[in-house]
Amino acid sequence: MDELPIGRRVAYWRNRRKMSQQVFADRLGKSKSWVDKVERGVRRLDKFSVVYEIADVLQLDVQILLGRDPERRADSANCVDQIEVEEIRAALERYDQISAFFYAPPEPPALPEMRKAITHAWMSYQHAKYGMLTRTLPRLLREAQAADTAYSGGPQAREAAHLLGQVYQIASSALRKVGEHELSWLAADRSIAVSQRADDQLLAGTATTRVALALLSLGRSRAALEINVNIANRLAPGTDGNDCAPERLSVYGQLLLQGAMAAARIGDNATVRDLLDGAEEAARGLEGDANFYWTCFGPTNVALHKAAAFVELGEGRAAVEVHDKLDPDGFNALLPERRAHHFLDQARAQALIGDIDQASEMLLEGDRLAPSEIRCRPLAREVLSDVLRRTRGAPSAPVAELAEHMSVGV
Repeated sequence: MDELPIGRRVAYWRNRRKMSQQVFADRLGKSKSWVDKVERGVRRLDKFSVVYEIADVLQLDVQILLGRDPERRADSANCVDQIEVEEIRAALERYDQISAFFYAPPEPPALPEMRKAITHAWMSYQHAKYGMLTRTLPRLLREAQAADTAYSGGPQAREAAHLLGQVYQIASSALRKVGEHELSWLAADRSIAVSQRADDQLLAGTATTRVALALLSLGRSRAALEINVNIANRLAPGTDGNDCAPERLSVYGQLLLQGAMAAARIGDNATVRDLLDGAEEAARGLEGDANFYWTCFGPTNVALHKAAAFVELGEGRAAVEVHDKLDPDGFNALLPERRAHHFLDQARAQALIGDIDQASEMLLEGDRLAPSEIRCRPLAREVLSDVLRRTRGAPSAPVAELAEHMSVGV
């Protein structure tokens, strides 16, 4: 793409946005003939103001339009393509509700179709299909933003806001996985604002966990702890007339789990145990592991977070003991992202107690289950690098192959 003339790049992105030359020309306030000449290279684009206007209509970062595309990663089948990350960034930088004051927004998709697409995106995330997800997220963000703008003030406004809030949360979660923490925070923050318009406390609660996770990734552990605990207290079932529905228990419990992880990061053992006890009590109110509001909350997920918290506290042996006591049926019933994430935590735990062979095996188990959870995460690269550095002699063939796939050396 970076070797093509700018007119060809305009044509490429116009077609990718499924716009005819006439529609594109109308949105630019130009003639179809003008667009055709630009795309064929007959007419030069020598004004930056016009280039920026084209990038805005194409909903694209201007740097990509100018041919300054980031390099694609070699393992693009499993890992996230940086070009798609830039498209997600461009979608998050849009303010369609403000633009709607000046021109009519594009026709939004029907909300039932949006619901199906968002459900598919959630499943892609929970199955750790991060490459597939980030290729669909830019369009999903644009369509959800368009729907939220178009239905604003009407009878479907709350539902459109609810759907957009979910898309922001999916984007936040996916971006955090691949190390784009600032963008993850931005997407999560957007979800908080949209949740208020959706008038859904539980959606706001799950958005809070995404904000806190982004803060934690940015090293803001105490802020992450405070926001989780504050919102958990407001959503606590049985207080101030709050119900004890499984949806509320799930969101409340997930807030406590994320609070425990933040407390572990700052070494507050007492708070970790208090929050984990609260989450265990909430999980007992459910019939088993569930996925209300896409939380995957239940007794098994509480155990996985307990093990992860012990790792953060530097208690590797306690984390391994939690793993050894897991209910196999409950664990195997969890979706791949959760299980592979746990294997990564266990690799860290085994490394803490000096069992490098078992740490290697945990990484390989995670990779066999959900390659993207291991190969695309910066944390996994750090763990693998540590494992290779501490391995006596040559690593096993499977570990060496994984290191080659991830371009990780000693």
